[in-house]
Amino acid sequence: MTNTKPTKEPLFTKYQAFIIAILAIVQFTVILDFMVLSPLGAQLMEELKISTSQFGWVVSAYAFSAGGAGIIAAGFADRFDRKKLLLFFYTGFIFGTLLCAIAPSYQFLLMARIVTGLFGGVLGSVSFAIITDLFKLEVRGRVMGFVQMAFAASQILGIPVGLVLANNFGWHSPFWMIVIFSILVCVSLIMYMKPIDAHLELKNDRNAFQHLAKTISNTTHIRAFLATVLLATGGFMLMPFGSAFSIHNLGLTMKQLPILYGITGVSSILFGPLLGKLADRIGKFNLFFIGTAISMAMVAIYTHLQITPLWVVTALNIILFVGISSRMISSSALISAIPQPQDRGAFMAINSAIQQLSGGVAAALAGIIVVKTESGYLEHYPELGYVVMVSMVIALVMMYVVDRHVKKKSQTGWS
Repeated sequence: MTNTKPTKEPLFTKYQAFIIAILAIVQFTVILDFMVLSPLGAQLMEELKISTSQFGWVVSAYAFSAGGAGIIAAGFADRFDRKKLLLFFYTGFIFGTLLCAIAPSYQFLLMARIVTGLFGGVLGSVSFAIITDLFKLEVRGRVMGFVQMAFAASQILGIPVGLVLANNFGWHSPFWMIVIFSILVCVSLIMYMKPIDAHLELKNDRNAFQHLAKTISNTTHIRAFLATVLLATGGFMLMPFGSAFSIHNLGLTMKQLPILYGITGVSSILFGPLLGKLADRIGKFNLFFIGTAISMAMVAIYTHLQITPLWVVTALNIILFVGISSRMISSSALISAIPQPQDRGAFMAINSAIQQLSGGVAAALAGIIVVKTESGYLEHYPELGYVVMVSMVIALVMMYVVDRHVKKKSQTGWS
């Protein structure tokens, strides 16, 4: 008689693994499109002869248009197959990025960023609605961990490659890279993703405007939206001027930036799934608390640095992004548990819109706080760090409120 051990069922089916992978890749292209502006900042400001304030508006233009699109889309987000919505907005995103790739001037680039934001800004909300539809809360931390790897992958793969392309072929070339790759992703979505329309079977007699109004006015939703405002503030304030600060304040060179972003990205990719698993094991809010503490400490140190060796900057960046990833993964999983199934699309769209609008305001405010001298040196960066740290503390309080609500609701078996 043979003693056979029961085989352990895989955590995800092959199709679920495909969904996680393809959504992560979609997020990779969207995040890369946004993040590639940061390392190109120094080159763009020089070639287009624009100020830090104008560059801040290039970043903010995407965020503001994305926010507006999210609010408009919210009323209709739960009335269509989520696959069709994903394909519609992803196609528009590719077109907007194509406009960036051919932009001849600051004004044209500003317009192109607005178009890109109108479509790209909604993709995150559609992706998270799909995740919430297909995966239980108990494993959602792991899923968010893998999907949020896109943030790190955009650094390790996209940003260094984008910088190399920009240094050799001009700042337009990274956008061409994104366009070509995104077309291949779009074809994969069309061929292999199944319709996601179970939410359409739930009764919803409200028209688009009533659906939007109900989603916005829900008290529980409002708490989550306020948390999102504060979460977006910290990330969008420091990011736009990261490359300029590294070059002009820390003394790094353009050739060292791909090394910095690449090593940081590798570390973030390795930590992403581990942090997602940790969120499911110790609790989403507990990980968010730890991530906030790490992030605040690193922001306090980083924003006060002067001329610093590459290895020190890299080490600090790795620790900072561990903190940021912890906050992103845990908060995404927690907030996804707030809406009911028939409201998920609208809630995610509004939440994404608020995130983008808040980020736009934060980026524009950062452009006002930070001042570039004639030598390129950025002044008032420590003050920017203080603002970010205050927002992190308030965000921690708001996420505690969200966590209490999710725990209360989970007792009824709803997530």
